[in-house]
Amino acid sequence: MSRLLTIWMMAVMFAGAGIASASATPSITVDVGSGKVLSHEDAFARWYPASLTKLMTAYVAFRALASGQVTLDSPVRMTLNASKEPPSKMGYKPGSVMTLDTALNIMLVKSANDVAVAVGEAIGGTEAGFVQRMNAEAQRLGMFGSHFANPNGLHDPDNYSTARDLAVLATQIRREFPQYAHYFATEAIDPGKGKKIQANYNILLGRFDGADGMKTGFVCASGFNLIGSATRNGRTIVAVVLGESRQETRAAKAAQLIADGFRMNGASAPTLATLRPYGANLAQATNMRAALCNQQALADRWDGRDVEGKLKINSPYITAMTREPRAVQVGLVAAAPVAKPGAIDITQVPVPLPRPNRLPASTQAAVN
Repeated sequence: MSRLLTIWMMAVMFAGAGIASASATPSITVDVGSGKVLSHEDAFARWYPASLTKLMTAYVAFRALASGQVTLDSPVRMTLNASKEPPSKMGYKPGSVMTLDTALNIMLVKSANDVAVAVGEAIGGTEAGFVQRMNAEAQRLGMFGSHFANPNGLHDPDNYSTARDLAVLATQIRREFPQYAHYFATEAIDPGKGKKIQANYNILLGRFDGADGMKTGFVCASGFNLIGSATRNGRTIVAVVLGESRQETRAAKAAQLIADGFRMNGASAPTLATLRPYGANLAQATNMRAALCNQQALADRWDGRDVEGKLKINSPYITAMTREPRAVQVGLVAAAPVAKPGAIDITQVPVPLPRPNRLPASTQAAVN
């Protein structure tokens, strides 16, 4: 009898732990100027960043711009490899060419997965080469709880981060590259040619006082993620919110955290550099798929809009946008070439990748 009771109690404990981990919503609020951590919850818990990954893709691109490797007018070609990425995507045909400036706007506003890979290939030579740069930058910045597996954040068990690490990245971008802040604040892109204007998924923009960036992300495994920033009276606050169950709740939570941050001076708060690791789930990312992407959850999920299509957010800090989003024009420099009948279309030929260097088994664990 006692054996059965023990088994039952262990089952309850494990079930409770699973529920707790599935309902966890890591977050952190940081003053960009001082680096002070104004609030944090499960900030070191490993999490799937989803399209927040594209912040690192942008950061590596900014570093390439700073070094002179590329310019904003440099061509970004849609390769066969990039074109095969699943949505969200632009759907440009292989061989199509855009400028890096256009690609950054599309990647950070529409969160296009195909364009993110095309940017990576344009800068890194290959997608794998670019991912190596992403991880090198993460290590250099002290993002020790992060590892990137692709440039776009599509789900991969080896693509993970933490709220604290993502705050390090967001803060570094705002400090090191203020000249590129407009990419994260763009409210919409206009593809032209009669196509529909596509609004930024970050619904703080134009609706929250001082909102000026940065990025959203969602895959079933991650839940709804958001890095939001706002500037008031010369002070910028960044909030990272991970694992929310809906897009409207991630926006409401970020708005609350940023609003609270502006009311704090953080004089006695730790900094991103001095905040010590704590908590559970430091070595295993929580997977939200079972909770968020089962049939019932998908059927029940409200997309945050009323019957007139206007956003409805339960937050005293988020107001309705009374105008159309300000859109940036995007488009191709050159369309994909049309192959002549009977000719081989070289845009459909995959770019060969270099043979990978095989590491000794003893060193692979350290890399991964």
